[in-house]
Amino acid sequence: MSWIHESKRTWLEKFCINVLKSGPIPKHVALIMDGNRRYAVRKGMEKLQGHAFGFNKLSETLEWCLDLGITEVTVYTFSIENFKRPKEEVNCLMNLAREKFRELLKEKEKLEKYGVCIRIFGNIKLLPVDIQMLVAEAVLHTYNNTKTYLNVCLAYTSREEITNAVKDVALEVVSGNLKECDISEKILDQSLYSRKSTNPDIIVRTSGEIRLSDFLLWQSSYSVLSFLKVLWPDFTIWHLFLAVLFYQHNYEKLKINLNETKRCNLVKNACIGNADLYPNELCLT
Repeated sequence: MSWIHESKRTWLEKFCINVLKSGPIPKHVALIMDGNRRYAVRKGMEKLQGHAFGFNKLSETLEWCLDLGITEVTVYTFSIENFKRPKEEVNCLMNLAREKFRELLKEKEKLEKYGVCIRIFGNIKLLPVDIQMLVAEAVLHTYNNTKTYLNVCLAYTSREEITNAVKDVALEVVSGNLKECDISEKILDQSLYSRKSTNPDIIVRTSGEIRLSDFLLWQSSYSVLSFLKVLWPDFTIWHLFLAVLFYQHNYEKLKINLNETKRCNLVKNACIGNADLYPNELCLT
């Protein structure tokens, strides 16, 4: 199936989309697509078939997001922890990744039509070399597209992302390009895989599990969290509507928190600016 599914909305779906659009729509939705294996077991299928159904559902969901005006989607496709699964299952997942990225590269016209930019978050060095090359080609080909962003978390965990960012900042200090007193949240943020991305407005997890499983921990400080009791392949446009409605219900609280954070950052930046008057007392290098 195509990465971007194309189908017509029913009149009821169109009506609901228009109603939701009268309120605030999240610009960035992050998805923990959980429940593929349980879906396969329930249907008496091989586990790989469950993952294939899961990808097809992602394709549909991306279309729904476009219809709603959501401009950025981040998907948790493969955790570093998944390498600990049985070798046969990992190999099957890698084969599925090969297949889907090859399909993606055949859809260049559709990607340009929708202006989709593909980004990869994760330690891709952990992936087979041929998949690294496919991923790199997909990223390079869509680099100049700016309408919609699809962030694929592949060989990813948030702890590894943060650890890698800390190492990069430490190397900058050791090399003399950065002073210890200049290290800040902003500097670390700019060293993350997600440095070109916005923070997610809402994180949606399916399957009924109530945890983030090492996903976007740094970026989700003010994200609305929606946990749905539906296996990912059973996810429908109505579940997405429900998540957006939940976001809208919490929007005012979210806005207050964000405004307070901005105010604190202004005060903090002012203090940092004043610190320049006393560099010898405050700098460690």
